[in-house]
Amino acid sequence: MGVFVFLPLVLPLTAWPIARLAEQRLHPRTATRLLTGLAVVMAVCSTVCLGLLMVVGTAQLPGNPLPDGWSDPEVREAVPYDEIAGKLAIPALLAVLLVCGRTLWRHRRVRRRAHLALADLPGTEVAVLPDEVPYAYALPGGRRDRVVVTTALLSCLEPAERRALFAHERAHLAARHHRFLLAARLAARANPFLRPLCTAVSYTAERWADEEAARVVGSRRAVACAIGKAALVSRGTPVPTLAGLAAPGPVPRRVAALLGPAPVPRTWPSVFTSVGLAAWGAAAGTAVSALSSANSAVTMVLILHAATPL
Repeated sequence: MGVFVFLPLVLPLTAWPIARLAEQRLHPRTATRLLTGLAVVMAVCSTVCLGLLMVVGTAQLPGNPLPDGWSDPEVREAVPYDEIAGKLAIPALLAVLLVCGRTLWRHRRVRRRAHLALADLPGTEVAVLPDEVPYAYALPGGRRDRVVVTTALLSCLEPAERRALFAHERAHLAARHHRFLLAARLAARANPFLRPLCTAVSYTAERWADEEAARVVGSRRAVACAIGKAALVSRGTPVPTLAGLAAPGPVPRRVAALLGPAPVPRTWPSVFTSVGLAAWGAAAGTAVSALSSANSAVTMVLILHAATPL
């Protein structure tokens, strides 16, 4: 196993270049799926790595309930610097489990509170709230997916811009963007090196919805105007909602992208381009991370099996 067990902890650094380039060069749909997949795989691999290190560290603690064979010198020799790495992995893995569990709990609580707040309204697809605070968000789940918007925001938009707003929020619901955002957020909690990918996914998901709205409305300028006006007048939601969990992304960049030509869908970028080279580098880092964690896991299982008396 050796030093390869540590690779999944640092290999997420290989995905940093693709995070920025994917925002600029790839179609938002492709970028969101690619970055989320990279983040999830690397987060799982780094968590497996911490679990393997924790086995070594826990086996050395006095009074542990593990079999005596697990503290065998052969087990400790499988991991370099076992005395330090093994013991540090224990609080690190516990912290990962704690923050990921807290993120999932908060996500579920926010969705439940948002649905309860709309329980007395008609069960239509669009819920218009008589509120003087301008905001809008997409609320998945419950009896049905819903688009929530206030009268204050609607009064600030022209008819074409209102259609763009509803098309944007419906695109979030149709593509299940909340799942991509939650997966990227959990990955960033599991490994802080994946935070740039989480930020990029938040932006590309918004751009994905922007492009879908532009396709439905038939006017990229109308969507750009709706985004710009909503950003100028919106003050955020008065209570925590799903809209508050997902960063809307840099509005000027989104508007500038909509005022330019539509992005060209690509299945996979060519290796002879900067974004293609970064994508292939990130893919290689992800493959090495997966192979390293799998090899380390198999090796550790074989060693523990050999060291544990039947």
